[in-house]
Amino acid sequence: MRFLAAIFCAFVASAPVSEAGAQALIGVAAPLSGPSAILGQQMRTGASLAAERLRDPSVRLAIADDGCTAQGGARAARELLAAQVQVVIGFLCSEALEAALPILKQANIPTITVGIRTDSITDRRNRTGWLIYRLGPRADDEREAAGQLLTRLWQRDLFAIVDDGTIYGRELAESLRIAAEQARLSPVFVDTFRPQLDNQIALIGRLQRAGATRAFVGGERDDVAVISRDAAHPEANIIVASGETLRSAGEIPLAAGTLMVALPEWIDVALPEVAKAFADRQLLAQGYVLPAYAAVEIAHTAIAGQFLPSGLSGRDFTTAIGTIRFDENGDLGENPYRLFRFDGTRFTEVAVP
Repeated sequence: MRFLAAIFCAFVASAPVSEAGAQALIGVAAPLSGPSAILGQQMRTGASLAAERLRDPSVRLAIADDGCTAQGGARAARELLAAQVQVVIGFLCSEALEAALPILKQANIPTITVGIRTDSITDRRNRTGWLIYRLGPRADDEREAAGQLLTRLWQRDLFAIVDDGTIYGRELAESLRIAAEQARLSPVFVDTFRPQLDNQIALIGRLQRAGATRAFVGGERDDVAVISRDAAHPEANIIVASGETLRSAGEIPLAAGTLMVALPEWIDVALPEVAKAFADRQLLAQGYVLPAYAAVEIAHTAIAGQFLPSGLSGRDFTTAIGTIRFDENGDLGENPYRLFRFDGTRFTEVAVP
């Protein structure tokens, strides 16, 4: 806490107006109050450490609380304009971001959001003129990755697709079915299962009769765990795959060999020296800490290279979590989702041909 207080005092105040032209003024909008405050604190931690480690005396952060509300987002935007920031990072809630973007657009200030997945934020970019860039995934990235990765991995396997009937589960399963069709692959079994059962032996029996050796499950974590447990029985020996819901905590253990389409743990892909910097300060680099760190790095590079306000697309930015490139809509140029296998203890990345 003493470290955070020191960093906050060092960077939160913007410079006097007469010095602004010689400084890199980066705004941070985060929910520092209300139910999402713990996530906002993650962002502030990552942004503050990034500003410190840049070792550029011109860098200053102005931090504003958006409260994860529309009213708070508009208020934060006005506060950051008053601080004369050149770029804004942050925002975890679409309500706060959508209220802030028109205000920031009028001042020609770009925004890099680290936590909002809503597709429409960038889909409307051309129509609204919002200067928005997304450091995290889109809502449809998980579905697209599941289709692309598993059709490549399972092109010689007999696979089934099942879902729990929810919007999330059905959309995830349907994306794989469409991707398989485009790849000229056909699942041997497609159905909806009944969730929240103690066992799924009947479902596994149907999969066996269909000849499936692989099964994709669109559903909640514990339902996938039950299916993976029953599918791992020697008589079935079916490998189960699902989405990032498997990162959630659950009471039922996952079977070894279960596959997951998900984002990497950012600390696992972070530069060693950055990971060490967090460890040395006894700070947990979890949640939005490292994305906020990377967003400050991008903002600093854009200011120094004079890429603002609209020149961030199509450039490679070297960050603590790898090279970042935005496409013309402001989305990530490369889908960040990857395939992982559970080894009985932890998930490890799987190379997909």
